[in-house]
Amino acid sequence: MQNVPSPLAGLKVLDLSQIMAGPYCTMVLADLGAEVIKVEKAGKGDDSRELGPYVDGESASFAQINRNKKGIVINLRDPQGRELLHELARRADVVVENFRVGVTKSLGVDYETLSRINPRLVYCSISGFGQTGPYAHKGGFDLVAQGMTGMMSMTGEAGGRPLKAGIAVYDIGAGITAVYAILAARIHQMTTGEGQHIDISLAECGLPWFIWEAAAYFANGNVPKATGSRHRVSAPYQAFRTGSGYIVIGAANQRTWERLCTEVLDRPELIQDPRFATNSLRLKHVEELERLLEELFAGAAAATWIARCETAGVPCGPINDFGQALDDPHYRARGMIQKVDHPIMGSMRMLGIPTKFSRTPGAVNTAAPTLGQHTDEVLGGLGLAPERIAQLREAGVVQ
Repeated sequence: MQNVPSPLAGLKVLDLSQIMAGPYCTMVLADLGAEVIKVEKAGKGDDSRELGPYVDGESASFAQINRNKKGIVINLRDPQGRELLHELARRADVVVENFRVGVTKSLGVDYETLSRINPRLVYCSISGFGQTGPYAHKGGFDLVAQGMTGMMSMTGEAGGRPLKAGIAVYDIGAGITAVYAILAARIHQMTTGEGQHIDISLAECGLPWFIWEAAAYFANGNVPKATGSRHRVSAPYQAFRTGSGYIVIGAANQRTWERLCTEVLDRPELIQDPRFATNSLRLKHVEELERLLEELFAGAAAATWIARCETAGVPCGPINDFGQALDDPHYRARGMIQKVDHPIMGSMRMLGIPTKFSRTPGAVNTAAPTLGQHTDEVLGGLGLAPERIAQLREAGVVQ
């Protein structure tokens, strides 16, 4: 465990979320020093505990996204459980939840209820389609958002089947969107004492990322299609086959294109080729450009081309599988692979923190909690005597 100052030290977060979007948000807050109390439902807890792989009966998936948190179990359907939750909310700065719209009200843990108890509370709801609108009461998942927003129609090779992104980009994106929204609301809370309700939708959070696509659509009505690895507004900027596997090259401006031609490929005449003289012309003739460059790249191994590009200052890199990526010495040197001791799984590796602070770095201090691991500790912090906690446990209010 590291003992370092943290940028969010003192921030108290009550996490009512599960699976990925909400837990990712609260994990980021916890990594940066917030005290996060994760409240799980009675029985099996967070549904992600049922997702493998398992190590000694514990879900590795759950463990990757719930580190640095304290875990308690409260039955919110029991009036005594709601009272405990209300007392925790009274002392919190932030609440994060990702129930289907309407569920928090039925449980008595909605924004209106909790804000009466704690008017300065920042309450963040993450849902499939948001709290309002014709789809508000629909359940939403990452895959649905990828399909609905057009992402799957523009992912993959031209003419192929629609493909999803390789990771749960909308779940993670919703979590990240929630983080910066919470921090903005926290600044307002600190300066005015006012709380507020934040409404985050999986189906909306990714739309603002479609910058080049929106530019083309709003400018001239062009609907973006799948382009494989090619960029929509720059060329050459894609993956190329070499004599041994693929590389990616990003000659995103005229200067790097000319360096690619002269210093990497030793083909300066390509600069004067009327098909490739400007970025717009290279985009227009991108299929010819791709065929020509791959014929040249076939003459040497991927490592050779990467080395030549690095010498010439042309952005280039390998296409790694995930194992190769995690073995990259750069990521290791940057602390992107961390180890932490789990009470059941033992020493385990997990991904590190991408934000590097010069004075107040985040830290991976503790493993994800086992189910109900900190129930007694947290309730004791509310002033409950051990005998009372034992009574609540016997009654099934806590676990």
